[in-house]
Amino acid sequence: MLVQMINSTIARELGVSESQVAATVALLDEGNTVPFIARYRKEVTGGLDDSQLRQLEERLAYLRELEERKQSILAAIEEQGKLTDDLRALILACETKARLEDLYLPFKKRRKTKADVAREAGIEALVDALIDAPSTDATSAATAYVCEGFEDEKKVLEGARAILVDRCATNADLVGEVREEMLSRGHMTASVAEGKEQEGAKFKDYFEFSESFESLPSHRILALLRGEKEGVLNLHLDAGDDAFYEGLIADRAGIDTTNPWLDDAVRWGWRTKLYVSSGLDVRMRLKEKAEAGALEVFAKNLRDVLLAAPAGQRATLGLDPGYRNGVKCAVVDTTGKVLETMIVYPHQPQNRWSDAVKVLSTACATHGVDLLAIGNGTASRETEKLASEVADMIATAGGTRPTPVVVSESGASVYSASEVAAKEFPDMDVSLRGAVSIARRLQDPLAELVKIDPKSIGVGQYQHDVNQNALAKTLDAVVEDAVNAVGVDVNTASIPLLTRVAGVTSTLAGNIVAYRDENGVFPSRAALKKVPRLGPKAYQQCAGFLRIQGGKDPLDASAVHPEAYPVVRAIATATGLTVAELIGNTRVLHGLNPADFATDEFGVPTVTDIIAELDKPGRDPRPEFTTATFKEGVEKVSDLQPGMILEGTVTNVAAFGAFVDVGVHQDGLVHVSAMSDTFVDDPHTVVRSGQVVKVKVMEVDVDRQRIGLSLRLNDEPGAKGPKKSKGGQAGKKPRQQRGNGRSQRQRRNDRNDTAGGSMADALRKAGFGN
Repeated sequence: MLVQMINSTIARELGVSESQVAATVALLDEGNTVPFIARYRKEVTGGLDDSQLRQLEERLAYLRELEERKQSILAAIEEQGKLTDDLRALILACETKARLEDLYLPFKKRRKTKADVAREAGIEALVDALIDAPSTDATSAATAYVCEGFEDEKKVLEGARAILVDRCATNADLVGEVREEMLSRGHMTASVAEGKEQEGAKFKDYFEFSESFESLPSHRILALLRGEKEGVLNLHLDAGDDAFYEGLIADRAGIDTTNPWLDDAVRWGWRTKLYVSSGLDVRMRLKEKAEAGALEVFAKNLRDVLLAAPAGQRATLGLDPGYRNGVKCAVVDTTGKVLETMIVYPHQPQNRWSDAVKVLSTACATHGVDLLAIGNGTASRETEKLASEVADMIATAGGTRPTPVVVSESGASVYSASEVAAKEFPDMDVSLRGAVSIARRLQDPLAELVKIDPKSIGVGQYQHDVNQNALAKTLDAVVEDAVNAVGVDVNTASIPLLTRVAGVTSTLAGNIVAYRDENGVFPSRAALKKVPRLGPKAYQQCAGFLRIQGGKDPLDASAVHPEAYPVVRAIATATGLTVAELIGNTRVLHGLNPADFATDEFGVPTVTDIIAELDKPGRDPRPEFTTATFKEGVEKVSDLQPGMILEGTVTNVAAFGAFVDVGVHQDGLVHVSAMSDTFVDDPHTVVRSGQVVKVKVMEVDVDRQRIGLSLRLNDEPGAKGPKKSKGGQAGKKPRQQRGNGRSQRQRRNDRNDTAGGSMADALRKAGFGN
């Protein structure tokens, strides 16, 4: 019954059938990983994707924790001898932890309160008498209850008020209703703390601010909370009309407020108890909403960064820019092996530009460098000029001009000082390891970035403001899904990369590499079974995601799972081809009917996937590698003019828009309202991190280092709103969605939600805010 209730709840929330949920829960309980289930158990789950499976896994954990808490609470109340059948039913029917704790509140062990003392003195009878007969004069009635500890009518009535307020504050239904009303009716207001006007200038759009709880977006909530934490903003939760809540409390508690004393007691209860408790809960729920929204944005950005287009196996020179300490450089070959490292000092104060050009040109010529990867931190633009001059010199000398590319260096310094880097390059200076990372992440972002804690990659604002355990769990899931979506060459993969493969622990990853080092490359997937501690379950989970290039069986280089090889051989037999001849034979494969090869074990969904994989075996789901071409003569914000059309690279995507590097020292903002001719609810549906886009400069604020951009190239700078198209106003929301539309003030707030003052601070790196 309990299992069915949980499955039913999850099915309703996800909009799927109970049978799908039950089957998936069984797979998870058996120890199967989400990537494995999503890819190889579609018949069982009814085709749930990895996103749905992650949601299901999260809700399953929550609901199971909820059930455990219910049993604990039932036992505690029963021990007190106060558990009734009605209360048991209410507790068992709870669907949220908040509602459960509301019901438990009257039975919680607590320190003796003023209400408890008054009850022990028999004053509760006075409360009942006044409620039953509201025409009674409270002071006169209190005379009969004067006793030790309550020596006069005033103290008696104070005790009676404490009892009445306690009743209301422990009434689960009333507490829940007041909380929901406050959430739907209330507003968050902000004002500047006295004397903080200058110091907190970056929050100035919140100095006089008010917005309803329901319409506050997650990024704005986090900005307000950060302003409060830094002592710049005073936040206030405005519940709305006090009279409404006082009337609600009186009505639900059956209190006639024509009695002055009862009216005053209700007012007191609202202001001192229910407003405070509801405010705390609303604040907590706003924070939870903000964190959920932020984590969703972080996850999408991280996925885009990890699945960014790889430049591929091309010799690369990585440059980690710097002024006084020089530009750290490392040349890596097509496989990422380090060939040479050096430090040059082209910038101030040494200004040894010519020497730097000579050294780097020689290195590029010697090693056949095809790409120049420039970190996007301090001195990036100056170093990019250096790289361009080096590239031009090589081209002038008759060589192939290497392509300079600016690369996000977020997390490179973290990697440089990490245990992973120390093991990989024990004899290399820490400062040079970052250059190696920059070069390799251009070749294959995924393979290199898995070596870095996802929280250090820089995928959004307020990473340090959200629950760190939830952040780590969310980002780790993204990394796991990304790695398994691409697949891993088991004969070249590093331990950190192998650790992210479904079913492979860090111990197993180390064992795989150790076995490979001792015995040479794996000739087949089956050979993985010889790795110590890699048992049948681990093999089942990981085999389909590990690739063997050039092995004995061509299927080992594909995403077809070994357990499904018989299906491929059956298809080959039916077509009269060998497996090798079948792979990549589009004409034959497109003529197959998956249903003809389906079995009880491998249904149509799996066979369909197998045929698609055979058509393009080992296909990389990542986009093709492209780079933005920055406009000549545009190097700083002051060079920009409204109306310019530029090419740029999306560095990050937020809930309110996207940031684009157009070749100057600051990223520009494309607000969500300037992304399309139609309404955009989520910027991630239009752009992704790393994407090359064309934008029009709409506004430039040199003093504040701000750049306003638009993806709509027909927009006119200075126009009050987007142009109208034949269908009406461009970007106009459907009528039912306009209530939460962004005003000009809200757009300014969106800009200030970077909470870093100028964009120079907020967007210094692609992972702004870090």
